[in-house]
Amino acid sequence: MLRRTLLFLSEREGLKDVLLRVPVLRRVARRFVAGDHLEDALRAARELNREGLLVTLDYLGESVDDRATARRAAEAYVDSLDAIEGDEAESTISLKLTQLGLAIDRSFCEENLRRVLDRASSLDSFVRIDMESSEHTEATLALFEAVREDYRGHVGVVVQSYLRRTEDDVRRLAEQGAPVRLCKGAYDEPPEVAFQDPDEVDASFVRCLRILLEGGAPTAVASHDERMVEAALGLMDEHAMETGDVEFQMLYGVRRDFQRALAREGHPVRIYVPYGSEWYPYLMRRMAERPANLALVLRALVGG
Repeated sequence: MLRRTLLFLSEREGLKDVLLRVPVLRRVARRFVAGDHLEDALRAARELNREGLLVTLDYLGESVDDRATARRAAEAYVDSLDAIEGDEAESTISLKLTQLGLAIDRSFCEENLRRVLDRASSLDSFVRIDMESSEHTEATLALFEAVREDYRGHVGVVVQSYLRRTEDDVRRLAEQGAPVRLCKGAYDEPPEVAFQDPDEVDASFVRCLRILLEGGAPTAVASHDERMVEAALGLMDEHAMETGDVEFQMLYGVRRDFQRALAREGHPVRIYVPYGSEWYPYLMRRMAERPANLALVLRALVGG
């Protein structure tokens, strides 16, 4: 119930406008968000690189409903790729298609996406297309498949194990050899669309991971759940895979000791580093995912 409440609140625009101005929440958000500006994210990336961690930068924003804002978001991603190229930080980028206008018009969104991918390709960089709520799943996968052949090696996609459809989706993606990031999912979805029982979500995660690894798809395991990481390591052993064959991905500020422990064992670990002023929905989803994150926020509110 608490998780669903937090996810519901993450979508309330009126509440967002109020809470974005609360100083103590802005301070708490800095644990999970590098800062408001690209330079903040690059600074965080450099620090993580020095610790042997890989990075992907994400300019926060989603559900854009006007073309000018979507075009500015595309420009911000192009700027981030240029800035990474000119900086000592090593990083890729991640983005959401609704930030580029997916809900406005698919062709318009594809135009913006291709603009970003053109720059990524020219710089030999990589763009991960994040998955959003289920209403955008089919369009996201379709758009990824529409651009993948033109940008092979420079674009990948995310799938969510809590969606009932995902097992079929990963079979399709594995057949294509598509780069896939597998996560559990962090949106409020109805029972007919998504598994509600955490054990079912976990079981789906392992099934999907097995399909990806057996299919030879470049796979990233995105989870802070030690059981899912152990399952991935077990499947790697089962398929005689090398330590670096699977990338593990985690969020900035979440389970930092676990991130570094995996990296010390020789596994590639990539940290998702968000930045920008639109941190409210992101913070609410992080609280919904882990009670420890919510407790951190509550302590700050009491102390503040």
